[in-house]
Amino acid sequence: MQRMNGLDASFYLIEDENTPMHVAAVIVLEGPPPAYGDVVRLVAAKLPEVERYRQRVRSVPFHVGRPVWVDDPHFQILYHVRHTAVPAPGGDEQLRNLAGRILAQRLDPKKPLWEMWLVEGLEDGKWAMIAKVHHCMVDGVAGMDLMTALFDLTPDAAHPEPAPWTAHPEPSELALLADAVRDNVLQPVRAAANLPGLVAGLRRAPQMLDYAGGLVRQLARFGADSASVLNGPIGPHRRWLWVEATLDETREIRKELGGTVNDVVLAAVTRGFRDQLAGRGRLEAGTVVRSGVPVSVRVPEERGVLSNRVSAVFVNLPVGEDDPVRRYDLIREQMDDLKATGQEAAGVQITRLTDAAVAPALLALGARTPVRLFNPIVQTVTTNIPGPQFPLYILGRRIQAMYPYVPLTGGIQIATAIFSYMGRLSFGVNADFDGQPDVELMGKGVRAGFDELLSAKR
Repeated sequence: MQRMNGLDASFYLIEDENTPMHVAAVIVLEGPPPAYGDVVRLVAAKLPEVERYRQRVRSVPFHVGRPVWVDDPHFQILYHVRHTAVPAPGGDEQLRNLAGRILAQRLDPKKPLWEMWLVEGLEDGKWAMIAKVHHCMVDGVAGMDLMTALFDLTPDAAHPEPAPWTAHPEPSELALLADAVRDNVLQPVRAAANLPGLVAGLRRAPQMLDYAGGLVRQLARFGADSASVLNGPIGPHRRWLWVEATLDETREIRKELGGTVNDVVLAAVTRGFRDQLAGRGRLEAGTVVRSGVPVSVRVPEERGVLSNRVSAVFVNLPVGEDDPVRRYDLIREQMDDLKATGQEAAGVQITRLTDAAVAPALLALGARTPVRLFNPIVQTVTTNIPGPQFPLYILGRRIQAMYPYVPLTGGIQIATAIFSYMGRLSFGVNADFDGQPDVELMGKGVRAGFDELLSAKR
């Protein structure tokens, strides 16, 4: 048995029928499509590198412990690797519509929490893979590590034959309960052992006075009037689209305006929301769209670990500001302040304390409560995932593009994931079908955000 950490458990427990908590990617490849059986054999040969793909989640009786990973004695790869097609020749719209339906479907919690779909019928002989994996297993960086483990670095990579595998016996309910009780007894000991490390971590962080000042400024930003019209209940269906830009465009903007890739990305997303709100007649001067921005806190020795190592900061996207350069500067000022004062460190410490001190039953009971409390305060999530700038292959076919998907929860009806691959930035915008019928306006606005910044001057 391998027990989830507190953050992984939160992502697992927060899920319900209308808020599936998987992350995903739609991967477009050059043709011709391989045979379905070849894809199955390829994934089967890679499974020894990804033990989670043959494990399922078991909850502890009465939630006296966090859920655990155990081998699935009935694992069947044909259930997880699936085959479908769009009517040929399928274009971007047909692929997006298919992906929107597949990505809206919840993973079966009684089985290993992943799926992979082979999609045929695309124009120009292309094909696609739709890959889903539960957020309790990976964050953005771990998801990228997972891709590089499953895919190839060269077109002529050799693949071993799938190896026999035997599941470890499943633990009984009594064994789960006993292990959880033992784990709870040891928690205070672990907390005490970790205390010096936590203190040392705080000492390595920026000076506490700087941190406190940054925290006060971050909290003060929550007082700004935000576009709560974007919040609402989440239904079972999704609208999903993608928008593209290039890293060369981002570098050109940075050369003129300064800042980082993330500043450019957030400015483009700001323009997207600005156009969406304007289309509804709800754009007002001074209004902001408040975004959670996940920040990876994964250290080098944690590369390849399938778990969540992520914190978050909050940024006010100044949609009410007319001048695109001023909008960019307002975002940059916030991000510079958050980084300079180490605000992501608070999330790291809270996560560690959750592992060490929060009773699992309380974690299970409260998993959905905090996001509901924040319902009208945070409107969106914007997560930027750096990907490889070298080609990846599946069965000798080169991956041409990868479009990311991030889940919705807690009254947040629209969220954006950004992924970079081979000089291309791909924005995957996920939205509640009923609550955000005008998400196309947001997507077109993201592209317009790049165009206006490319022509902007100081």
